[in-house]
Parts: sequence; C-alpha cells; structure tokens
Amino acid sequence: MTTTLPGEPVTRSYRTVNPATGKALRDFPALDDGEAEDLLARAHAAFLGWRDTPVAERVRRFLHLAELLESTGDELAALVTTEMGKPLAQSQGEVRGAVAMVRYYTEHGEELLADEESAPAGFGPAVTRREPVGVVLGIEPWNGPVYQAMRVAAPNLMLGNTVLLKPAELAAGSTSFLDHLFEEAGFPPGAFRTALVTRSQVGTYIADPRIRAVTLTGSDRAGSAVGEQAGRHVKPVVLELGGSDAFVVLDSADVPRAASTAAACRLYLGGQVCASPKRLIVTDAVAEEFVALFVAQFARYTLGDPFDPATTVGPLSSQDAVDLLQGQLQDAIDKGATVLLAGGRVEGAGAFFAPAVLTDITPAMRLFGEEAFGPVAMIYRVPDAAAAVELANASPYGLGGTVFGEDLGEARAVAARLDTGMVGVNGFLGAPVEIPFGGTKRSGVGRELGRSGMDPFANIKTYGFAQDHVPTRRDDA
Repeated sequence: MTTTLPGEPVTRSYRTVNPATGKALRDFPALDDGEAEDLLARAHAAFLGWRDTPVAERVRRFLHLAELLESTGDELAALVTTEMGKPLAQSQGEVRGAVAMVRYYTEHGEELLADEESAPAGFGPAVTRREPVGVVLGIEPWNGPVYQAMRVAAPNLMLGNTVLLKPAELAAGSTSFLDHLFEEAGFPPGAFRTALVTRSQVGTYIADPRIRAVTLTGSDRAGSAVGEQAGRHVKPVVLELGGSDAFVVLDSADVPRAASTAAACRLYLGGQVCASPKRLIVTDAVAEEFVALFVAQFARYTLGDPFDPATTVGPLSSQDAVDLLQGQLQDAIDKGATVLLAGGRVEGAGAFFAPAVLTDITPAMRLFGEEAFGPVAMIYRVPDAAAAVELANASPYGLGGTVFGEDLGEARAVAARLDTGMVGVNGFLGAPVEIPFGGTKRSGVGRELGRSGMDPFANIKTYGFAQDHVPTRRDDA
C-alpha cells in the first residue's frame, strides 16, 4: 500500500503553463513503472562508483558544474520565469544562488567531511566519519526550482550519495534542464536525474530499499504524507514545509528601516516564499508610523510582465494559487478585517494578483492560521513585547522570524522566546548557505544547508580501535 501526495498531478504528464499568459507550454510524459525502475537502478549503480570517488575528484566535477551553470544562466533564468512567473531579475538571482551553493560545497567539502577524533576509555583514538548511504529522493517545489534542486544535489553529491529529484509539475522544464549539466560536468550517468514520476511511484520509491533517505520542500499536507511513508519504512526524512513568519517591531525599532525591510521581503517573488515574513506584529508605540511607511512602500509595486525590467511583482504561479489566496483575502474582509491597501485577483489573462495589506485580523479568519502564499500582508498591533511573542507563537508554523529593536537586550530576549528554527535581529535572515535552514511545529523537521545539509543523509559512522591495535595510517581506519 502507498500513500499518495495530496495536491500533486493525477495525470500521466507534467504540464507546464506560462502563468503570465495562461498558455500551455509543454507536456512532459510521466514515467511508466518500467522507466521509473530503470531510473532508480541507474541512480543506485551510479552510487556504487561515486561513493568511492575521492573528494578532490568530486571537487573538480563541482567546479565544472558551477561554470556550466554560469554559462547557461541567462537561458535557465528565462525558463524559470516563463514557467513560474517571477520577475527575470529574481530568476537570475536564483541561478546565482544555485552557483553559490555549488561553490560553497566545493570550497568546504573536505572540511565538512573531515574526520572527528575522540578518545573513549579502553580505546585508542576513535574516528567518526560522514559516509554516504545511497540514493536520496528529493521532492521539490516550483517557487525556486533551480535553487531547491541544488539544495538537495550539492550536499548529497559532495557527500557521495546520488539524487533522484521529483519536481513540481509547474517547473518540470526548469529542473529537467539541469540533467544534461550534471552529465556534461562529468558526474556519473544517473548521479543526478529529474524523476517525472507519478504519485503512486513516489510511494514505490520510498518503500524501495535502494532509496535511503527522503527530503521534501512543500506544503505541510504533502510533508505529512511523505513523513508517514518514510516512517513506515524507517528512513531518514527532512521536511521543509510552510511558514507564517512573524516580523516583530518593538518600541525601540528603527521604524523606517523595519518598514522598508518588511515590505521588500513580503513582495519578493510575489510573496510566494515559505520564509517570507507574513505577519507584521508591531507595538502600539510605533504602530502608526510603521503602518504609514509600510503601506506607502508596499503600494509602490509594479505588477506586470515578468520579463519587463520595470516589473517588481509578476503573476502568481497558477490560477489555482490565485483562487486560494483570493478566498483567504475575501474571507478576512467578510469577517471584518480592515483593508489598508486594496488588492486581489486581477481580471484578464494570466494569474495576476495585486498586493494587499490588512489589519484587524482575528482567529475567526482563515488568514490567522493559514499560510498566505502570495502578496498579502497582515499587520497586528500589540501593547508590548510580551504580547508580540505570544501572538508570534500562536501560529501552527515555526519556520523563521524577524525582530527589530535598537534595545538589543530586549530584541535578543524576544528572539530567544520565538518558537522558530531561525530568527534575524534587525535584519531579515533568509537562507544563507552556510547556516542551518528549517523550522519547528508544522514547518517541518530536520535542517538543510551548511553541514546540516549533509548530516541527515549520512551514515555518521565511528571506528574504534583497542589501544594495542591502533592503525598506523588514516586509510586503515
């Protein structure tokens, strides 16, 4: 028995659609069962050789891959924008982020994989190593198809694993584009492949002993289904799920800087980012100034063709995304929310949604507990820092958070009390490649990036030797 992924395509093809025009782009046939098995067999065969490839040789392949990503960056960025609608400059930034990730693991691979020594009683030095385990299945979203693919591929391939990556239907072309880059860079055939598999085939993969770990970035519903399957087969799983991050502005905050940061972050990629600050929690002492500045800056967007350099907000990813966000927005308005900036569905061709700002959100409204995946900002007024923490932690999500306050003692105390995996103080932290990324509660389990990008997918294996049998060379361990 397999558990299917909610919200995934039910057809035998992956259809990409230009969200700016509503026109279909391409149908990618889904694999039949024999093709899915062949893909897994090749990934496993590639692992058997790649795991023994010296780190120095892996580094050479990574350097070539980074060069190929840079040389094809404009073509790849244009494909991302065509498939999922974000402004071209943001897609170009995504490709640069993917290159930076590859270069990070290139430069730090040997350091991250270095032996750790200890001295247990009765033994000579014990050596702990991070060793590869096999094929890793990645299930990744549409909002950053190149970046997300590399977030799985780079740490795992440097570790010595191989990767099968199931993309979102909306971005099948962007992810598939990467396959030939890995091959051209000299990685073994099958070391990284896009897997255009069906929902039932995902379950078959998770059950197969050649798949040794699973990682998913997506909705909490999809994460629950995949986590259940992985748990049934006792396999490591990393789930990077939704977020409804709080952006807390305290009495002592630099209000203009806070408002500018919050508006820019909330509108980035049209608000379709899990770690975007969606709930702006402002103390009464600075609320009027913050609201005026934030709404003015939020209103300066330019909605339109994502290939137009003047555009700052492109379409949402699909008409389904527009329908969901419009339903959440209208529900809040119908139940008494105050509209500070009117927005919502834009009639006509394309999945366009004008940014909106609301306040007076109550628990009776869907937006109070649901993730708003689009350019809708919610401002909450609270009396003090304690009330800000209580409201911030009332969400079922706990991905990240941001705290602005020039009283650093108070700001740090608030940051320490936020039930999140990450928090930035007087700045938006985002997802730097060097540090762990992930959250608490319904935002998922596990961490990605940095060394954390390797550890969930490694056999952290210790070799201990009795004192009278200590090896003389490292290679003997």
